[in-house]
Parts: sequence; structure tokens; C-alpha cells
Amino acid sequence: MDLEKKPVAPAAAPAGLRASDADRDRIAHILADALAEGRLTADEHSERLDSLYAVKTVGELEVLVRDLPAPGGPAAAPAYGVHPAPAPAAGQAPVSETVVAVCSSSTRKGRWRPGAHTRVVSVLGDVTIDLTEAVFEQQVTEIDVTSVLGNVEITVPENVTLRGYGSGILGNFEVHGEGRAEGIDPGAPVVIIRGFALLGNIEARPKLGARLVDLALKLRKRLQG
Repeated sequence: MDLEKKPVAPAAAPAGLRASDADRDRIAHILADALAEGRLTADEHSERLDSLYAVKTVGELEVLVRDLPAPGGPAAAPAYGVHPAPAPAAGQAPVSETVVAVCSSSTRKGRWRPGAHTRVVSVLGDVTIDLTEAVFEQQVTEIDVTSVLGNVEITVPENVTLRGYGSGILGNFEVHGEGRAEGIDPGAPVVIIRGFALLGNIEARPKLGARLVDLALKLRKRLQG
């Protein structure tokens, strides 16, 4: 007798399993949605985001969102010029970008759309990432940086939340203004810098006077003539 075969749903990851980058990305998006919807304050979001990269297991990650709804519900209205990205086609990877400078220089600036994940590699080179006029299509933007005998400089609007997780060996990893509360807008994007510098330099800072909401208003006035 033929039996109808039904697909078996994948089992949930054991709570004691070591968390992967994909696990952390999933939790980061839930936290970002909760911030945009007003379920979390800016301080609560900041505290949980710090814990996100400190904990080790899947179970510890789930604790951070156990009082929040699962993703997939109605999205909140975007704020401060954040434009929702179109849903990727089935099987299509999320938008990402790689910036490489080997004995050369590379720059991203102006009115551009950074992906949710940007990987930066500098080997004896200079990289400049300027997000002060960028069009953010997601609430959380992550930049992974590797600098070997190179220099990487990142600037962001002064009203976004800037977080840094990195280290240097005979090099420098520095995120200025991290953890500041003054001037931060709860609905503005979160920019996370993760990096490693070997005999190199990685530096991220807010640009005073460049506010994401102001840029959105200027663009609207320009379009209206």
C-alpha cells in the first residue's frame, strides 16, 4: 500500500548549540522590528544588541526575544528615510557587497544604497565608507572589516545608533561615539561595525551636522521643486 509522503518540518536548533552568524542576524532583525514598532526603547534595544554579540548559544539568543513577536507580522512604517527593501526572490541571497583595496584605494559615498551586510578588506590599501548620505533599506546595517597594513574609515549620520565589536593586533580598532544617547533618534537605523586590524587601522565615527532626517527632508523639497 502506497503511503503519502509528507515533508518533515526541520527541528528547532538545540538550545545548547553554538550560535551562528545567521542565528545572530535573525535575532538582530527581530530586535530592529521591535524598536521600529515601539515595543523596545532605544536603551533596551542597545542593551539587547550588546548581549547579542556576547552570548554563545542559540538558547541564550532566544532569551533576548522571548517577549517579542516572531518576524513576519505587519511591518511598521519606516522612519528617517529608511526605505524597506523588496523581498528577495525564492532562493536569492540577501543583498550584500564586498569592498576590496589591495595596494590601492576604494570609496563608497554619496547617495548610495548599502546592503544589509558589507564586507570590507584592506591590504596595504585605503577604504572610505561614507554613509552620511546613504539610503538605508533596512533597520540594521552590518559592516565586517578586515584591515592588514591598511586603513579603513567609516562615517555615519550623527543620529544613527553606532555599535562596534572588534580588536586589533599591533593595530587600531576604534568606534567613536559608541553608546552615546544624546542626539540619537530611536527610529533611525543601527550601524554595526565588526572588525579586525593587523598592523592596520579601522575607525568609525558619526559626522557632526549630518542627520539622516535632514537629508530626507532636503531630498523631498528638491523633488517638489
